[in-house]
Amino acid sequence: MMHSSFERSLQTVRIELDFLLPNLFPQELCKFYLNPRYLRGSDFLMRFSQGRWAEDIVVRAIDGTDDWRAVPYGPSSVAPSDPYEMERYFERLDRASLVGKRPDLLILPKDDYDAIGPQLDEIGRNNLPFVPEEELEFLYSKAIVAVEVEDSLWVAHKMPDYDKGIPLMELISRRRRFRNPERARRWETWKENVARFVARSERHKDLKGFLEGAKVPTLIVKEEDIEPLKRWETTFGVPIFIFHLFYDEAYYIPFRYACELIESGVVPPTEQTFYAPGGPTTRKVIYKLWYTLAKPLGRMIQAPEMSAKFIEDRNGHILPYVHFSGGSLELSAEVIDELRKRTR
Repeated sequence: MMHSSFERSLQTVRIELDFLLPNLFPQELCKFYLNPRYLRGSDFLMRFSQGRWAEDIVVRAIDGTDDWRAVPYGPSSVAPSDPYEMERYFERLDRASLVGKRPDLLILPKDDYDAIGPQLDEIGRNNLPFVPEEELEFLYSKAIVAVEVEDSLWVAHKMPDYDKGIPLMELISRRRRFRNPERARRWETWKENVARFVARSERHKDLKGFLEGAKVPTLIVKEEDIEPLKRWETTFGVPIFIFHLFYDEAYYIPFRYACELIESGVVPPTEQTFYAPGGPTTRKVIYKLWYTLAKPLGRMIQAPEMSAKFIEDRNGHILPYVHFSGGSLELSAEVIDELRKRTR
C-alpha cells in the first residue's frame, strides 16, 4: 500500500507508541487543534517532533565547532512543526514528486558554508527539498559527510546489558540448546556468518556483540532505506553516516560499514510493526546494530528538558504528552577526527 510522504515521515514502530517524547514547537502554545483525519492520537506528531529534536541537537553540536557547519537537507529536516503547516508541506512535496530519499543533513567545512551562504539564502533553506538535486551541486559538492539522524528514547548506560558485550568469537563458541529446530538452524547460520566476518580483518577480532534479546543501545537501519541511500551515495559521491542519539549519549557508524555488517549476516533482520497516521499498519524489516559495532558520537552534557503539555483535537479529546526540548551534545574525539580526515 502506498502512503503519502506525510504518513511515511510520521510512521512509528509499535513499541514506541507508549513513550514517545516530542520536540519544542515554534509556538509556545500548549494546545493545538489537530486534523483527526491524520493524527489518530498524539503519538505520530510526537514521533515527528522527536526526530526534529534529534536533528536540531546534532546541528547545534556541529555548528558549535570552529571548522564545520550542518545544513538540513532532507524533507523532514526543514518541515514546519505546526500541525497544519506540516500537513500542507508534505502535500506540496507529493505534488512536486520530489520525495526521493535524501539524507537528513549535510556537513560542510565552515569556509565552504560561508562561501555558498548567499546561494542558500536565495533559494531559501526551507525550499531545498523542492529543488531538484541537479540544481544543488553547489551545495552537495562541498559536503564532506551526509548524515541520517535516528533517535531512541532510552538512557543508554542504564540499559540492562550495557557494557556487557562479549567478543564475537567467544560469543559464537558458547554452547546453546534449542527446542525449536528453526532457532537452532538460525543460530548455526549466524555462527558461520560471524566466523567468516571476523576472519576477514584483524580489526574485527576486537568487536563485541550480544545474544538475541539483550537490552542494549542499537543503531537502526530500515531495509527499505538501504538501496535508496546507496544510490544517493554513489550518485553524489558523499559518504553517508548514521548518527543515533539516546537520552545520555550518541553513536555513529558509516553507512557502508553498516551495510557490510548486514550483508555479511552479522546483523540479522528483525521484523517490526509500523503504524502510519492514517491508521494502516505494515510489517517492515529493520536491522539493529549493537552500539559496540559503532563509535561514540558524543555525550549529552546538558540533559533535555521535559515538561507536561497536551493537545486538544477538534472533537474536544485531550491528548497529554511529554514535551522534550533543549539539551546539548558534546562531540567525541572520534567523530572530530573523522571529520578532520575528510576535510579537503
